Amino acid sequence: MQATLLLCRLGRVLPVLLGSFLISGTAWAQTVPDPIKYGQIDKADLTAAPFLGDSAAAAVVLCDYGRSRLRGKGDGLEVVFERVTRIKILKKSGYEEATVEIPLYHREGNSEKVSSLRGVTYNLVNGAVEKTKLEANGAFFEKHTANVNVQKFTLPNVREGSVIEFSYTLASDYLFNFQDWAFQRAIPVRWSEYRSSIPTFYKYNIIYQGNRPLDVNVLSTGSVSLLLDNKVSDNAGIGAGQSAGNMTLTASTENHQWVLKNVPAFQPEPYMTTAKDYTARMDFELTGEQWPDQPYKDLTGSWDKINARLLESEDFGGRISRVGFLQEQLQGLAAQYPDLKARAAAVRQVVMAAVRYNGNDHLYAPEPLRKAFDAHRGSSADVNLLLLAALEQVGIKAHPLLLSTRDHGRVSKEYPMLDRFNYVVALVPVPGEKDLLVDATEPVLPCGVLPERCLNRVARLVSKVPAEGRWVDLAPSQRHVHYQQIDMTLDAQGGLSGKVHEEHGGYAAADARTEIASQGEKKYLAGLQQRHEGWNLPKLTVNQAEAVDKPLSVDYEFSQAGTGQPAAGPIYLSPLSEFGPEQNPFRRESRAFAVDFGAPQEELLVLNLTLPAGYELAETPKPAAINLPHDTGRFRYTVGSPKPGVVQLTSRLTLSNAVYPAEEYANLRELYRLLLARQSEKLIIQKKAGS
Repeated sequence: MQATLLLCRLGRVLPVLLGSFLISGTAWAQTVPDPIKYGQIDKADLTAAPFLGDSAAAAVVLCDYGRSRLRGKGDGLEVVFERVTRIKILKKSGYEEATVEIPLYHREGNSEKVSSLRGVTYNLVNGAVEKTKLEANGAFFEKHTANVNVQKFTLPNVREGSVIEFSYTLASDYLFNFQDWAFQRAIPVRWSEYRSSIPTFYKYNIIYQGNRPLDVNVLSTGSVSLLLDNKVSDNAGIGAGQSAGNMTLTASTENHQWVLKNVPAFQPEPYMTTAKDYTARMDFELTGEQWPDQPYKDLTGSWDKINARLLESEDFGGRISRVGFLQEQLQGLAAQYPDLKARAAAVRQVVMAAVRYNGNDHLYAPEPLRKAFDAHRGSSADVNLLLLAALEQVGIKAHPLLLSTRDHGRVSKEYPMLDRFNYVVALVPVPGEKDLLVDATEPVLPCGVLPERCLNRVARLVSKVPAEGRWVDLAPSQRHVHYQQIDMTLDAQGGLSGKVHEEHGGYAAADARTEIASQGEKKYLAGLQQRHEGWNLPKLTVNQAEAVDKPLSVDYEFSQAGTGQPAAGPIYLSPLSEFGPEQNPFRRESRAFAVDFGAPQEELLVLNLTLPAGYELAETPKPAAINLPHDTGRFRYTVGSPKPGVVQLTSRLTLSNAVYPAEEYANLRELYRLLLARQSEKLIIQKKAGS
């Protein structure tokens, strides 16, 4: 059996061999009818009745059908992928489904190509079906990454109730880029089907990720005739049809049919990595090649091969060796900073001053780094490959460390696939201490702290000595820390005044620095004003804005006018609700995948409330102490009186794990529910007896 089918649940690499129902047969396409025919629409799909159950959805995929096969091209093969998709538009918010993007891989001037592109929009007008076709020139190209362009088109005349349909064929010379397939989307899918037909010359690992079994999982055998240039010798078992310039080669094939029915929409939730890590999908990895009368060629990736390939690449290893243009800025740093960490930090500052990160994340730098240096802007690869070269220049041994950002997808240790990585940083070994991970894209972070987008569990070390290649844990070195101290005074008319001192530490400090730098202090203050509706916030003071190794502090005063008359009865006040979370981030009753905060969380809120003279609390709220199982998180709520006439409320949330498995979701949700309940609890403030 040439293709190995593995199961990967919820983004966790849990390879399990899936059983497939085996059918012996001839041509696969002749034995299994297609689930959809382009242009043959059911008129009922243009009415509302069949979609009453989908009223919450913006659109519904009626059928998404794709198939991939290999065919002869020149003296080798190419991948041919055909797709037909039909979607019902239910709401205006579903119009975006009418814009389709087709990624096209390209390298060294050779690109995947789309042909036979067709599209049509169906509308029911006065009981008749009206068709509006996609114009022949309706598609255009956009550059996406260094090796991927996107062919994009938008289907015309879309309105609520429309059905849109498109089909195309994609041809690719890159057999390693056999088309993957996503069964699940952001909208419901009634029927998603993918088929593959692979001659036994090539072997693929087929990896299924999903939290439910396939509805149809059929394996069949067949055969295919391949027209090739004559490159194989006469004794290679060539079939009939050979001519002077070409030959027809008959090969057995292994054919798969996979179907998922009634797939629910994938709903993004707070604190998650990319949806690609969790949606039902099928991925392919090329592992081997064996032509007739030829020895087997192992194409399985290995980390040693990836290591060598990167170091030999001009766009990666070649960039690290050339930084003469930084010679002047680096000169003297080794003598000035004998301490390894201090010197690495100084080099990082030089690189950040020379090239500013432009927001694009790449693994390779296809252009010489001098170009980014001259432009003073570059991708993460430009910046961090320059950093690696500069570190070596001042005598610091540094290794490239490959990772995948949180919005790119999780990396599997089991399957060595270079395309799963999209980012590189520097690892500096520190004798007797933990390795120093250095990134030069974010000036708001101190040296040795990776940007939060990089906190995606593991990374792979690249070394000139293959045996030194290893996995590196990306456990965050910082937390999200937010501390607020509020001194609040209540008057007898219900008016409030006071001051707030906030401190943002760790990743919270980086977020706050970025926000203040992009908005300016006035807009930042306006955002606070919007949060505290009805309050007057005259002034904001920001401290330690440039000292990125220290917490950022923010101070402001506030006031809120009362009624102008002494309160006739008790005063009701929920002061903590002004400063805690506005709602529970975990609103769904259950969750099928992990809660990934990126870094541990710490929220501390201390509020000192000075009561009006002659007033007291009618009842002191009860304290609370709630722990998550295994003490991975806790919430503490206390009420005290540091001095007469003052009530002190303290709320502290600690989440010591960066990632919580789906099994702990209910506990997290309940923890936040109790926190919000306590922070919104009303204080009843009344006059003392005899006052």
